[in-house]
Amino acid sequence: MSWWTTTATCLPPLRIPRTSAAILALLLAASAAGEPRVSPSELAAAEALYRQGILPSGQPLRAERQRAEPLEGAAAACVNCHRRSGFGTEEGRIVIPPINGKYLFRDSSVETAQMAHPGGEAASPRRSRYTDQSLARAIRSGLDPDGRSLDYLMPRYQLDDATMASLIAYLKQLSSHPVPGATGDILEFATIVTPDADPVKRDGMLDVLNHFFDNKNAFYRGQDPPLQSSRRIHFRVLRRWQLHVWQLSGPPQTWEAQLQQRFKAEPVFAVISGIGGKTWAPVHRFCEKQSLPCLMPNVELPVVAEKDFYPLYFSRGVLLEADVVANRLSAAADRAMPPRVVQVLRPDDIGVAAAKELAAALAPLGAKITTHELKSKQAAQELAEVARDAAAADALVLWLRPDDLQALPVSGSAPAPKSVFVSGLMGRLENAPLPASWRGVTRMTYPFDLPQQRVIRMNYPLGWFTIQHIPVVDERTQADTYLACSILAEAASNMLDNFVPDYLIERVEVQLSHRIINGYYP
Repeated sequence: MSWWTTTATCLPPLRIPRTSAAILALLLAASAAGEPRVSPSELAAAEALYRQGILPSGQPLRAERQRAEPLEGAAAACVNCHRRSGFGTEEGRIVIPPINGKYLFRDSSVETAQMAHPGGEAASPRRSRYTDQSLARAIRSGLDPDGRSLDYLMPRYQLDDATMASLIAYLKQLSSHPVPGATGDILEFATIVTPDADPVKRDGMLDVLNHFFDNKNAFYRGQDPPLQSSRRIHFRVLRRWQLHVWQLSGPPQTWEAQLQQRFKAEPVFAVISGIGGKTWAPVHRFCEKQSLPCLMPNVELPVVAEKDFYPLYFSRGVLLEADVVANRLSAAADRAMPPRVVQVLRPDDIGVAAAKELAAALAPLGAKITTHELKSKQAAQELAEVARDAAAADALVLWLRPDDLQALPVSGSAPAPKSVFVSGLMGRLENAPLPASWRGVTRMTYPFDLPQQRVIRMNYPLGWFTIQHIPVVDERTQADTYLACSILAEAASNMLDNFVPDYLIERVEVQLSHRIINGYYP
């Protein structure tokens, strides 16, 4: 998932997972307690209805709304408002209440929305607990257990008895499974380091993480009292935090197996920050398969998979930069003459993916793309030849690291191409060592606020580093790590005792929708 397309009301369809051992255990417990027996296939069908708006028959779900057009299919799915976790959400003064069994079937009347979302301004009226029968009536007719009409935002669904029974069974177990890394009074987290990560950035990141966790635990006050069922909640659950560092080794094709071993030995609730080099794809796949939140790693080539839910990134990294260059070239292109573009990169670096992204984006223009792969470690001669060859091109795009930028030819006149672009992420942003003759004609992709525009926001993390005696060895990596930790802390503090991975992702979304960002991002 990535912030540039994620919204609270439009989630992508997901594959129906196989029924887990936890769900099977719940089914057996329900049977022993006299609850209606629901098969794993019926539970999976209910999940498809809830998340994707697909009925067991395969037909689209249909919902009627007051004073509005009917909804069908994915637009009618429960997940759009009550979210994947079932804990609901809030937006302004609108509070969408939780609809999982923990809150629907409590033994006494409660302000359920306030319990799930402490601090919200819009309190829900007190109501009696639901039963299977009154919940079915609420879904079909829009009446709560006390006969009051539900909010007009709540659609009405005409479900048959069998579908209704499986949906209610699904809601009873939704977000109720024991979660690895959050079963006691300690929240377990991991950070992941790939073997090709920059060692300076790695050390800077770990320094921030260790200090942040130590500070968090310094304010731990012990186990919180149990939730009170008949009054508003005026406290937030606090737990101690434990950080595990998962250092990977060997080639990328072995990383998923290593992560599975580490996860088995050290079950964690989420992955926070982390740092990678040329690829993060095995880590991304592992976290998605394990339903393990992976929050804002320090990577410049993230995995773009909008249907995936658990990995969250700050941005699309160099792929975003490629889109920026493509937009600039497209706007300036002469439609009668396809642009000629020369790209320069190292064959074993993330510039390869960026170059492919740029070529794909320019394909509709019929652009003629030439790619030069640097072979020698000392590339001054190669770069001089490339600069001469690119003299007749419309654009020269440099997907290069500082050592190669520094080796660009400095003698003679400025480079001849009409446009020169350099990757800010790869080249070290404003500290890129471009020769003077290149600086006046080169545009840098810069996916943050410029330094003078973010200086006030940077006062906070830099001041914190000073107080904590943390040396600043890589400002952006350390500022982003601090920001990721801050967002995690705020999200976790609003989860009460609902430590569920899906809910953590949703709370992070809520935090980012209104918090003031301290760091490189506006």
